[in-house]
Amino acid sequence: MINTNDILETIRMIQDENLDVRTTTMGISLLDCADADIDKACEKVYEKIVRKAGNLVAVGESIEKKYGIPIVNKRVSVTPIAMLAGISGGDPVKYARTLDKAARTIGINFIGGYSALTQKGFSAGDEALIASIPQALSETELVCASVNIGSTKAGINMDAVRTMGSIVRRTAELTSDRQCIGAAKLVIFCNAPEDNPFMAGAFHGPGEPDCVINVGVSGPGVVRAALAKMDDTADLSAVSDMIKRTAFKVTRMGQLVGTEASKALGVPFGIVDLSLAPTPAVGDSVAYILEEIGLEQCGACGTTAALAMLNDAVKKGGLMASSNVGGLSGAFIPVTEDAGMIAAARSGALSIEKLEAMTAVCSVGLDMIVIPGDTPADVISGIIADEAAIGMINSKTTAVRVIPAIGAAEGEELDFGGLLGTGPVLHVNTKSPAKMMQRGGRIPAPVQSLKN
Repeated sequence: MINTNDILETIRMIQDENLDVRTTTMGISLLDCADADIDKACEKVYEKIVRKAGNLVAVGESIEKKYGIPIVNKRVSVTPIAMLAGISGGDPVKYARTLDKAARTIGINFIGGYSALTQKGFSAGDEALIASIPQALSETELVCASVNIGSTKAGINMDAVRTMGSIVRRTAELTSDRQCIGAAKLVIFCNAPEDNPFMAGAFHGPGEPDCVINVGVSGPGVVRAALAKMDDTADLSAVSDMIKRTAFKVTRMGQLVGTEASKALGVPFGIVDLSLAPTPAVGDSVAYILEEIGLEQCGACGTTAALAMLNDAVKKGGLMASSNVGGLSGAFIPVTEDAGMIAAARSGALSIEKLEAMTAVCSVGLDMIVIPGDTPADVISGIIADEAAIGMINSKTTAVRVIPAIGAAEGEELDFGGLLGTGPVLHVNTKSPAKMMQRGGRIPAPVQSLKN
């Protein structure tokens, strides 16, 4: 039976508390587009994306009208392009231009999958694609890139880590006239999930179906509003229960949208990614949830503990609401995309070191952090290595998306606009890890990887 109160509550969440479906992302396998001729491969890639996802935006808009549920982004993720580049050879940037053209044709917000999986070493196509990332992201607007450099099973590919420090810096340099936006479209992962619908790290894993629809649901404003109604004397068990109940309701909405989109598009429904993905809008903030739990400001002592409880409660609530929860699911802490995080960073309450500690218990990692423009490449590699180690040892996904603000110093700001937001340039410890990075090789997988 339909409960009228539940309907009214959902309407209120949408109107007053920033509840939305953050993205419907169609994953498309391009393995059947591989060709020894790169130009022919690009033709096949364009044709398949347009054929499979041509109605993605229209279907999303029809669901919005039918249920009154905002679907903020419509996106596509594809097979890691390094796999196609390994077969065709040639300049991988041709694939980036093709992806951008296809994305514009079908009217989506972003397309992810200009990616390489290098956790245990480089296969054919990986090094060429990685080297091309700065040019690819500077020449395109809608293409997002990612590189997986480690996993709990494989360890950490430190040659890839060393390379990515330079790639991040070069990508920022080539887009310095556009607020260094290229680096905001590049994610370096450890334990990257194959079904993540969120950009910039989305790609369609080789173990996924030929075509699938995944949904990313957000709702930090809803969680904060629910906690604000609680008595300040409620204990943390009660707080956790409230978060679980709220996450359950939000996930149900995502399940509905995913099911409807699957039917309309004629493709399988993959997963609901229940991630509290914030925006710069006031109130739509993970940091404000932590402050509602009882912190003076995000970054205070106790922040990591509060975030751990939040992340766990979100996952528990989501799992009860859907059998298809996947992707990252939990709480994101992107600095420039979260009004409360921005305020905490500006005030000095939040440092990179505190954010790194928080990544041990959140869904992703060091996300959308602006660093000084003169930060050396080896220091960026050290940041990547530290974050990958947290993911490897804890058998969880971690990632790094830092933006060197070329020409800007600590205390200045970059403004990306839209969902990517704005944020101050944070202090970075520049004591050099160059000798460690130059050693290269692989940090071996930890003992907990031996689970078979």
